[in-house]
Amino acid sequence: MNAAKDISVSRDAVADPEVRAANARADGLPPADPAEKTSLARLPAHARAAGRSTPHESARAQVAGAATYVDDIPEVRGTLHAAPILSTVAHGKLLGVDTAAALAMPGVRDVILARDIPGDPLLGNFSHDEPVFARETVQHIGQVIGVVLAGTVMQARRAARKVVCKIEPLPALLKVQDALKAESYVLPPVFVKRGDAAAALKKAAHTLHGTLEVGGQEHFYLEGQVAYVVPQEQQQWLVYSSTQHPGEIQHWVSHALGIANHAVRVECRRMGGGFGGKETQSGQMAVWAAIAAHKLHCPVKLRLDRDDDFLVTGKRHPFAYEYDVGFDATGRLTGLKLTMAVNCGFSADLSGPVADRAVFHADNAYFLEDVEIASYRCKTNTQSNTAFRGFGGPQGMIVIEAIMGDIARTLGLDALDVRKRNLYGIGERDTTHYQMKVEDNILEPLLAKLEQSSQYRQRRKTIAAWNKTSPVIQRGIAITPVKFGISFTATLFNQAGALVHVYTDGSVQVNHGGTEMGQGLNTKVAQIVADELGVPLAQVLATASDTSKIPNASATAASAGTDLNARAAQYAARNVRDNLAQFVAGLDRCGAGAVQFEGGEVITPAGARPFTEVVKLAYANRIQLWSDGFYRTPKIHYDKATLTGRPFYYFAYGAACTEVAIDTLTGESRVLKVDILHDVGTSINPAIDIGQIEGGFIQGMGWLTTEQLVWNDKGLLSTHAPSTYKIPATGDVPEHFKVDFWPEPNREDNVFGSKAVGEPPLMLAISVYEALRDAVAFARPGRAVVLEAPATPEHVLQSLSLSWRGLLAPSPSGRGNHAENDAGDSGFAPSPSGRRQG
Repeated sequence: MNAAKDISVSRDAVADPEVRAANARADGLPPADPAEKTSLARLPAHARAAGRSTPHESARAQVAGAATYVDDIPEVRGTLHAAPILSTVAHGKLLGVDTAAALAMPGVRDVILARDIPGDPLLGNFSHDEPVFARETVQHIGQVIGVVLAGTVMQARRAARKVVCKIEPLPALLKVQDALKAESYVLPPVFVKRGDAAAALKKAAHTLHGTLEVGGQEHFYLEGQVAYVVPQEQQQWLVYSSTQHPGEIQHWVSHALGIANHAVRVECRRMGGGFGGKETQSGQMAVWAAIAAHKLHCPVKLRLDRDDDFLVTGKRHPFAYEYDVGFDATGRLTGLKLTMAVNCGFSADLSGPVADRAVFHADNAYFLEDVEIASYRCKTNTQSNTAFRGFGGPQGMIVIEAIMGDIARTLGLDALDVRKRNLYGIGERDTTHYQMKVEDNILEPLLAKLEQSSQYRQRRKTIAAWNKTSPVIQRGIAITPVKFGISFTATLFNQAGALVHVYTDGSVQVNHGGTEMGQGLNTKVAQIVADELGVPLAQVLATASDTSKIPNASATAASAGTDLNARAAQYAARNVRDNLAQFVAGLDRCGAGAVQFEGGEVITPAGARPFTEVVKLAYANRIQLWSDGFYRTPKIHYDKATLTGRPFYYFAYGAACTEVAIDTLTGESRVLKVDILHDVGTSINPAIDIGQIEGGFIQGMGWLTTEQLVWNDKGLLSTHAPSTYKIPATGDVPEHFKVDFWPEPNREDNVFGSKAVGEPPLMLAISVYEALRDAVAFARPGRAVVLEAPATPEHVLQSLSLSWRGLLAPSPSGRGNHAENDAGDSGFAPSPSGRRQG
């Protein structure tokens, strides 16, 4: 299982001259020899900032340990530390809380419970179904009942373990199948259909029935959940929060304290990772700390221990699926009935839009003509699951990719050919099952390019020959595409604001509503602003997200952070530039349109002046040197009741070719080679985009291979630490890991012609799962491949040992056999009434 060692991960080491030239153009450079190292120092001074691989704005500070995170902020005198009191029962009646032992511990100041909440005892989220602190009942192991306050972190944590909670156990629902049978839902089920799937299945030449289970995923951000609340004068509050959504923190804190939003200011300079886990669930930390600070009239910090973070916070939603699919002899789908059961945990959180996006992405890259999808949002007695990179998209895509693989094995075809046979078309077969026309389709040429550049056909033959002579180590290979919709599905969130200030020395400050979590948002925004004003990038500073500067900002999520905030910042900078252009046009007696901003100069037909000189002159003449900018995404609309419309501004595309090896004796696996061709439009910062693609892929690989969440029969999450929960390490990254950009700008009018790159690459890792299934199929020819995700060694071994009910051959009726067990074994038995249970 030796990984290839002949390819660099750099985009400069691309074999295809056409793609290499496109990459060079994206960097703003002429095509160069792959071995040539291009230095920014050799670029002309007037070269624009956007389109270049400039370093992340915090890179030097982070490497030097000088970048400030919430826990690094100097603590105000009198700061107390909070630690949570956790339920030890999955479901039960909370009969009482004995705090005497905790209060007797050294350094302990108080214990905060539900009775101490000055405002609403329920969190201020949309569903309004989650208590701030557990009151009459507890609904999962790890639910927070209160917090202990003490002089140090460890004093608070030790005391929290001494609190005795009297809980009378009640029956708990721990599996999604049990929740389905009990009709236990956090939100009503949703149904989407087009055509007549039942009739299409009856007429289909071949049919398959199958089930699939895909596990959740822990966010495992390097910086855990943390908030620091500092009382201000006149009942005002300053909240430092590691959050993707400062505006929601502001709303939740004010809601819990019973005060107006304007009395709460939230600031976030940066996060040490978020991945969706800090979109809503950072709010609880801030609320708990704020309630404590309100009661004791002092600053309070709450930073979760890693084990507590696992037990308290939600994960990526686990999904269970059941499907019936019809197809013809060429592998083209003719009908599909799909049921998705979503394990939401004990409250709704963001489960509604996550489940909706899974429905939207159940097609991935494929046209579904007669289709019926049922989505059940199930309530279980586990942590309330939440946003995670991809936001339901990965869970929607993986099932259709599994179906494509099953069809190919049933018919004895190459899975890539089946995938290509079902792609969306251009001018025909081009409308999704939710009635959005796919207008920017590049799937066929992108797949063809990757098929050629990765040498897929040749490698497949080589792998088949290898497997015939290797009884223990078996290899597999797969190419899977990605078509991911970009925009918040909740249309109202597709808006952003920004402020640009130009100071009299010519330096520029930009502030926007997005948050920096390592993804390079502030760097890209600064690049766009620098170009708009024609100044060097070093002259532009992006500052901390702050609700007192940009109000009502949307979460930095849905991969839309740059699309929204960079465009808003560009508009703000353009307003300042227009003010300066009109001023200089008056000085030089020319039209404002003739004034250019470039290379740190303001140029007119009469001559050039340094930007700094123009700014000083403008200030002396009382010209406004700051402005706001606002952007709202055009074209989008969406009917939440029917799940139809145009929820997305555009699609981001990509494809990955992955080769794997499995050990048929131990179930161990390894990713050997990865070739990626991804669509980022015109890249604002190629280096950052490559990092996002590589990181997203590896995170997706972890979701589908090693990151297994295990709850015991009492409802306790057993995998609640790095000792039991394995994320990919550097040794899991294949040496052959090649990333290329698709050479075309965004066809929609997006900032710099770019495309979102935060989430789509994660779904490229579905190719790992499909390659593993391919390896199992090579090892057990003629049998169905039933592989639960994540594909841990145990699950791979289980897949190798499963005896399928029948071989992959046409049944006497002329129809294919079921891909998995019959419906009676699946546990899918939802009531047609769709009754909602609280």
